[in-house]
Amino acid sequence: MRERTEARRRRIEEVLRRRQPDLTVLLENVHKPHNLSAILRTCDAVGVLEAHAVNPTGGVPTFNETSGGSHKWVYLRVHPDIHEAFRFLKERGFVVYATALREDARDFREVDYTKPTAVLFGAEKWGVSEEALALADGAIKIPMLGMVQSLNVSVAAAVILFEAQRQRLAAGLYEKPRLDPELYQKVLNDWLRK
Repeated sequence: MRERTEARRRRIEEVLRRRQPDLTVLLENVHKPHNLSAILRTCDAVGVLEAHAVNPTGGVPTFNETSGGSHKWVYLRVHPDIHEAFRFLKERGFVVYATALREDARDFREVDYTKPTAVLFGAEKWGVSEEALALADGAIKIPMLGMVQSLNVSVAAAVILFEAQRQRLAAGLYEKPRLDPELYQKVLNDWLRK
């Protein structure tokens, strides 16, 4: 039992050392539980510490089995409205890129994700709101060569976040702990209780 506990602690510490406190997503009205869960699972896979969501109808959807338990390892901060979410992220130095099907949107691979970056994803049917687009620092898109215009929101999040991971791996951002010691200890204590 003690051996298993020590192995678990080592695994938690290994994962926590790779967490990226300056890479995140902002989900605007993503209301389908399976999409939210799948996005959080991808966040965990690429090392996102905390995700953000806005849902003016109150709260966010419940988690389901799609998350694979990742909701325990990625914090989800819910903001009351899009302005508050942007204020929070901007005060912490994040550049916010909105995903949008627009002519002036940049290819998602042209963005530098090694800087503090938040990627904004919108509701499944309508995408990012015009209000949120106006607040964003820029628009990005995934080039589509087929008949459909866009990917499912959780798939789009995975494609973009794994590009961010690729860039951050190349820049060596996963090689040493990125959390300040106080936050690292706080999160470690929380994770060990789970």
